[in-house]
Amino acid sequence: MEDSTRDFHHPFHPYDIQSQLMTAIYDCISDGKVGIFESPTGTGKSLSLICSTLSWLRDEQKIALDRQASVEESNEEPAWILEQARKQKTEQLLHRRLELESRLAKIREKESRLRLQYEKGEPLRKRAKVNHGNSASELRDEDQFVLDDYESETEAKASTAVRADRDGLSAASLDLMRKLGEPCGPAKDDPDLETADELKIFFCSRTHSQLTQFINELRRVRIPEILGFQDGKECLAGNLQQESNIRHLPLGSRRNLCINPSVANAGNTAAVNERCLDLQQSSTPQKKKCSFLPTKQNEVLVSEFRDHTLARIRDIEDLGALGKKIGICPYYASRASIKPSEIVTLPYQLLLQKSAREALGISLEGHVVVIDEAHNLMDAITNIHSITITQSQLHRCRTQLRYYLQKFRNKLKGKNRVYVTQTVRLIDSISDCLDRLVSQSSSVEVLVTVGDMMSGKGVDQINLYKLVRYLAESKLARKVEGYNEYVARQALSGQGNPMDTTPVLTHIQGFLQALMNPATEGRFFFERDETSYPSIKYLLLDPTFHFKEVVEDARAVVLAGGTMSPMSDYAQHLFRYVATERLKTWSCGHIVPKDNLFVRSVSRTQDGVDLDFSFTKRNSVPLINGLGCCLVQLAATVPDGLVVFFPSYAYLDQVSEHWQQTRSGSENIWTRLEKRKIVFKESKGASSIEDTLQQYSKVIDEGKGAILLSVIGGKMSEGINFSDRLGRGVAVVGLPFPNLHSAQWKAKLDYIEQSTMDRGGSSAEGKAASRDFYENACMRAVNQSIGRAIRHQRDFASILLLDRRYSTSRIANKLPGWIKQGFDESKVVASFPEIIQGLQAFFDA
Repeated sequence: MEDSTRDFHHPFHPYDIQSQLMTAIYDCISDGKVGIFESPTGTGKSLSLICSTLSWLRDEQKIALDRQASVEESNEEPAWILEQARKQKTEQLLHRRLELESRLAKIREKESRLRLQYEKGEPLRKRAKVNHGNSASELRDEDQFVLDDYESETEAKASTAVRADRDGLSAASLDLMRKLGEPCGPAKDDPDLETADELKIFFCSRTHSQLTQFINELRRVRIPEILGFQDGKECLAGNLQQESNIRHLPLGSRRNLCINPSVANAGNTAAVNERCLDLQQSSTPQKKKCSFLPTKQNEVLVSEFRDHTLARIRDIEDLGALGKKIGICPYYASRASIKPSEIVTLPYQLLLQKSAREALGISLEGHVVVIDEAHNLMDAITNIHSITITQSQLHRCRTQLRYYLQKFRNKLKGKNRVYVTQTVRLIDSISDCLDRLVSQSSSVEVLVTVGDMMSGKGVDQINLYKLVRYLAESKLARKVEGYNEYVARQALSGQGNPMDTTPVLTHIQGFLQALMNPATEGRFFFERDETSYPSIKYLLLDPTFHFKEVVEDARAVVLAGGTMSPMSDYAQHLFRYVATERLKTWSCGHIVPKDNLFVRSVSRTQDGVDLDFSFTKRNSVPLINGLGCCLVQLAATVPDGLVVFFPSYAYLDQVSEHWQQTRSGSENIWTRLEKRKIVFKESKGASSIEDTLQQYSKVIDEGKGAILLSVIGGKMSEGINFSDRLGRGVAVVGLPFPNLHSAQWKAKLDYIEQSTMDRGGSSAEGKAASRDFYENACMRAVNQSIGRAIRHQRDFASILLLDRRYSTSRIANKLPGWIKQGFDESKVVASFPEIIQGLQAFFDA
């Protein structure tokens, strides 16, 4: 189909750049490429992603159907016989799909008629009785916490045990999952009964709130079914505007989906996971097991949950509510919906971690992966695979192990005694290493080696691989933490003083796993500050390996974001193994007319002070005073809301305090600002963000001007829309370069320099690559903040870049294309009075 005639089924008449974006994404998937797409916020990126990917999906389904239904032509057979054979084969292929569509259609019709009753009413069946106690381990016999005999030394057995431990399902539950098409090991059922794995789109974003916004957009879209389904969908006539025929599944963690109060109220994600798995152990009394877990007895509920899930487009909250109404665990039951679904939405953590994909039974092979808000993808991969342990956690873990050993030491035999002793020694060795670093180092950040942490007595003889395997297979962490929780509850009953039972051994187990990672992949750092315990952090330096399997398994990968510039980082540091011809980059301008955007870099104040906020110069009193005077004039010129982004919270606090204490004439700068606009300031605590935004919006709605002092990389710089009057002006103070002298950034840049040379580059090329990466990290944060202003076609705003370095070509070239289009090249070095005059003319026009 030619691009000019391709129908993407957009619910509105698309802008030209939306049509171009949809075409580019469609072609990227068709060609099996890895695509990086930049489309500024406000250009309808989400709808473009949905329409292009689902249009490709439908076209590909038609092609696959024709290919499967084809029959071998023969000169001896009449054409009508060949056509009849093809038709019969097509009908056979469509039979199962039509059967599912018929069930889903009936459910959609019923839910449309009884929606209010269904959403708010009670389920028809009696709800399963739920234990509302605080723990499934209450009233257990202490012997339930004794470790089972451990004799395994084989990788195969360990791998099986780890996988079973991860899922935590009984044999009956796993058998049921196999029947429903789940990849839970070798299938025991008739292959004809297994659900076909439909070609699908995996759509991933950073948070569930962003996924909910995407799902709301998905509800707008109507994609025609593949040929042959129209007759089977007659029951939907008259309701096409409300319901969609897309089979969609939202996936989440146990914490998002658990409907058992005794588990859901456990606290953090790790505690919820452990409590859930604990309820499924064979040692747990039957009356204490989770009544919502899929079993042979409630197989019909799993099927009902699957069909209701796919019948309508639901978000993660809808899925939890559905599980409650039907009486089945939505976390486990949702797995039966993966294979027949056509689009799956899930957060970063569930896609980017191989263990999470395996636990959910997700296979990416042959499917399409779309990652939205991908500007922070590399940081997300790094954060997911990095881990920190504190001295407090080590001490708490050692205390819990001591309590456990005091009770069960005489019952530990064979390998259990050996490995538990090794665990204690290793934890003591890491703790001693931290103590030495605290006493010997005055630095806040120091590079640490694995040898430093394993220097304790006898620790160098420990086989880390076997120990970590033992911890996973033996469930030592669960036994220790379960027993300590049991003791704490007994203490609360009046039998002693309660003890801290925060699960820590599970966390430390993850840190021990990091000790085995290749030395080239990451580094360990000692950290301390005045507000937290001393700690050791494992930092992943190279995200390439952890994303490579996604790229190699998927048919195509699409990264999309509003501010993907500079794009060179993705090719050099995430996709360097991808052939150049398979990598596609695409960027578009904004939908707003060029005249709706006023962009200037400001190099000097009105008094001629250079605006240079580099680390060595930013504390200059004339500079801070000059910045204040600039903002006073901007506040008097820019109507409604003015948002000012500072490079850090510390610098914002420093500057604000100086303005409040230092007079400029008869009054201080802060007072002068307050006379022009009501001043709001972002604080580091997340709890105050909503209140600050509400007050800021209220003041502007009342017709008063306001100025919001925010931080690049803070809560206000991402995910917050300052559209229309909320952001008629955005000013960026300085460049938020990371601390070049920190041990972590030194390690990152050294790694990039060395890896560049390892691939055949020169020393100069290595230094250039590390410098480029350093600058790109800064500019990506700047670009994300700038993008808060313009949000739709009729919006208009001014963008002021307050630092002389923005006028240099090296920095200016790293700005998004739509920002560079707004630059008036002839006035890049304009004086501040000229910029104010230009602003006045811009807002008067």
